This record gives sequence, C-alpha cells and structure tokens, in this order.
Amino acid sequence: MRKQWFDEVTLDEVAGHAGVNVRTVIRRYGGKEGLLKAFVESFVPAVAMNRETPPGDIEAAVERLVELYEAWGDSVIRNLAQEPRHPALKPLLDLGRSRHRAITAQAYAPWLERLAGLDRRRTLDALVVATDVYVWKLARRDMGRSRAETAVLLRQFVEAVLAQASTLASNHRSPS
Repeated sequence: MRKQWFDEVTLDEVAGHAGVNVRTVIRRYGGKEGLLKAFVESFVPAVAMNRETPPGDIEAAVERLVELYEAWGDSVIRNLAQEPRHPALKPLLDLGRSRHRAITAQAYAPWLERLAGLDRRRTLDALVVATDVYVWKLARRDMGRSRAETAVLLRQFVEAVLAQASTLASNHRSPS
C-alpha cells in the first residue's frame, strides 16, 4: 500500500513478504479487503498517536504533520486517487479525514475554544484545509520545495488562520 496501487497488490506478494502461503492469508484475512481492514485497524491509531502534540504548540503540530506526510503522504495521495475505483479504501480514507480534523481541533484548541458556532466551524475548516496532505503534495512534489520550506509554508497558513480567529474572538467579546 505504501509503494503500489491497491489493484497492483497481490495476495501472492503479501504471502511472500509474510513468509506464508496465499491460503493462509485468505484463511486469516479473507482476501485483500480483509487485509485492508486489518491495516486500517492497526495503522490509523498508531499514526494518530504520532500526530498528537500539546494544544497550542504550532511549531510542534506542524513539525509532526510534516514528518507524517514525509513518511506517508505519497501513499495517502495514491489512496485518495484510487478511492473512486476501490470502495474498500473509503473506510480508511474517511477515518483519516475524521482523525485529521479531530487532531487539528485538539492542536489548535486554545484558539478554537474562544470561538462559537459558525466562526468555530469555519476556523477549524480553514485549519484542516491549510494542513491537508494536498497542500504538502503541492509544495513538496509539484513545486519541489524542501521539507523545511514546506513546514514554513504550512506554519504561515496556520498562523494566518489563527490570527483571523483571534480577531473574530476579540470582536465577539463583550465590553468590560
């Protein structure tokens, strides 16, 4: 999954890497769909834990995210491209989307907590978009930016969104 398209992965290849025969893979996982489910169940929680940072630490949040994208970004982009053709990928990608949103909300909670309703939702949406894997891909792969330059770009986006959030929060405070 990390280096190949889903339809290129074969049970023979998986069995060979595991040192077992194809029948064992099928008996244990039921086929490629079952392998994908097992992968999701073990992989996503581990990645989520690796993304967690202290709330409010922009530098750490962006650094962890870039680190994750450097390791898995190309694979995620490949899986996103395959989603329409392989419905089995949808649960993995939906889980990734929801975890990205939840971890983003946690990382920037000090700003989001000062907002309510639509302002909070729009700010979180902007943070999710600003830190999306497609932004990393555009900077790293399409524009050829270095890892460090990409991290700076993501921080700039995050800081701009948070500056707007601070302005919104200030405008909604009641006078003393």
